Amino acid sequence: MTRWPLPEPMRMALEAAACAAAAGEVPIGAVIVKQGVVIAAAHNSPREDHDPTAHAEVLAIRAAAAALGQERLTGCDLWVTLEPCAMCAGAIVHARLDRVYYAASDPKGGAVEHGAKVFDAPGCLHRPEVYSGIGEGEAADLLRTFFRERR
Repeated sequence: MTRWPLPEPMRMALEAAACAAAAGEVPIGAVIVKQGVVIAAAHNSPREDHDPTAHAEVLAIRAAAAALGQERLTGCDLWVTLEPCAMCAGAIVHARLDRVYYAASDPKGGAVEHGAKVFDAPGCLHRPEVYSGIGEGEAADLLRTFFRERR
């Protein structure tokens, strides 16, 4: 656990991740903030939605774009409980999010500091600022518990 209080958006993302776990989905949650106001929150739901693209980040991006009435999320920050995969990192690039804060690293499926390193690719059209490790212990505990219960 962290030794200091988590920023509110990460706390909300962790709550969304817990909702995903309760629904039998991999516990990942995402929140999008603009000028200090939460404009979207989502959790993984590919099984419930029968949609392999229904990752928390993609769903939050869709909701934020709808809330703002535009496809570009300039001036917005994404808070997510796990390092984004390549699909989600690509969506972050296209949405033009300013900053990405993620809790736990994902050496197997992550594509920010691991794997494809999408934001570092020469052809990347937009590179958000990235901050990792905020709420890492809490996010990792949710994931470990979820997968332990299923084995």
